[in-house]
Amino acid sequence: MDPDLIRELALKEGGKIVLLVLDGLGGLPESKTKGTALEVAHTPNFDSLAAEGICGLHEPIAAGITPGSGPGHLALFGYDPLHYRIGRGVLSALGSGFDLKPGDVAARGNFCHMEKDGVVTDRRAGRISTERCEELCRKLRDVSIEDVECIVEPVKEHRFLLVLRGNDLDPAIADTDPHKKGRKRDGVRAKTKAAERTAELIQEFVDASSEVLKKEDDANGLLLRGFGDLPKIPQLPEVTRMAYKAIAAYPMYRGVARLLGMNVVEVEDDPEKEIEALEAEWESADFFFVHIKQTDSLAEDGRFRSKKELLEKVDQLIPRIRSLEPDVLLVTGDHSTPAELESHSWHPVPALLAAPSTVRPDEVRQFSERAALRGSLGPRFPATDLMPIALAHAGRLTKFGG
Repeated sequence: MDPDLIRELALKEGGKIVLLVLDGLGGLPESKTKGTALEVAHTPNFDSLAAEGICGLHEPIAAGITPGSGPGHLALFGYDPLHYRIGRGVLSALGSGFDLKPGDVAARGNFCHMEKDGVVTDRRAGRISTERCEELCRKLRDVSIEDVECIVEPVKEHRFLLVLRGNDLDPAIADTDPHKKGRKRDGVRAKTKAAERTAELIQEFVDASSEVLKKEDDANGLLLRGFGDLPKIPQLPEVTRMAYKAIAAYPMYRGVARLLGMNVVEVEDDPEKEIEALEAEWESADFFFVHIKQTDSLAEDGRFRSKKELLEKVDQLIPRIRSLEPDVLLVTGDHSTPAELESHSWHPVPALLAAPSTVRPDEVRQFSERAALRGSLGPRFPATDLMPIALAHAGRLTKFGG
């Protein structure tokens, strides 16, 4: 999506759009069933939407590139994630309501479990409770580094936020997270010469934190990733002339929404509660972003059957969304998370778009990875195309040129 072009063509009046994001939706065939979680799930309502609408598989970044959640979501909203590079720490800060200031450097942190030799055995410390995370963050606040303020805030479960506040800080820092268990934690490394001093300060924090945490049984280490600072980015309400509401349980996704100018509705991590919020807020906005996190977290834990069951649970809620009569209902994910890999992957993501008044249905009759290959959206199309396509189907764009 070209923000300048959309700003030129956007109409103030038009239909309503619902974007339902099932985080980590895409998968791989399981050895027993020979199908993905989406393929083996009983999803008559998703399948009905697929039969009435159009389907395809989108690539959030580019062929073969595994996306993080931040870039994956930016692409869904039409922003080229290769142009708008935003650290996950910034999204975590905004999502948790932290007052991030210009010049701050923010990072997303995971409490983890490590062996004495530094090998990471659990990147999420068994998904400790948020209460336990708060306790550990209080201990880390005692860490003091000269010339910089280190701010540690709990986020959710094993996740926390680290913010460095001081002079001449640079966010060009590589992740310390090895992204796979069984590997040693990486040292803090500057990506540019200008970031070398910042890297030294962060390494001091990591070393001091290791001393604080070394006697903890469940979470004796920490991993940092997604370093960033506040970016300048076009605001969706101004670009598209629409009012936005984001319904999300996890702070990072609320952060994406706030970064792009959406109003946020905070809800429990329960799909039914999120649809209740959608129903309650229906008259208050033109565009609704509804985020379901558990499809991703279950797959990251290798729980194929649980991911399948959650997809079935969400499918049962689709009639309630349809009863609101959105002009466009778009269902997709920000990336694929196969339970077999227990991580994000580069595989294209299934997408379906239902727009009763304007869509030209294709031949797809099931919402799944393999069926979507035959869809008219295409077997490999850029995720950034979804937003302008949805706007067009909602009658929100005028023609280009005379």
